[in-house]
Amino acid sequence: MMPMMEGVGRGTRWAGKKAAYAGRQGARWTAKRGSELWDSIPRDEIREHVADYRDQVSDYLGRAREAIDDVVESELKDLRRGLRRQRKRLGI
Repeated sequence: MMPMMEGVGRGTRWAGKKAAYAGRQGARWTAKRGSELWDSIPRDEIREHVADYRDQVSDYLGRAREAIDDVVESELKDLRRGLRRQRKRLGI
């Protein structure tokens, strides 16, 4: 069991070093090119599309909320009926 644990330890050390190296490389790449990429994002167009979808999502969520309310209401009615039946059966 001990040699296996040593192997696991070596593997995790290796993975940690490789992850740190990849993180450094990614940070350097982002530092060099990040502002160019950020400026190339069409934020105004995205904002317009989001406004269009916001109304659609709002309508969808409203319909979903109504459907959930209907289901909950019917389930409550069924539970009340079941309680009445049980009480009647028990003589309460």
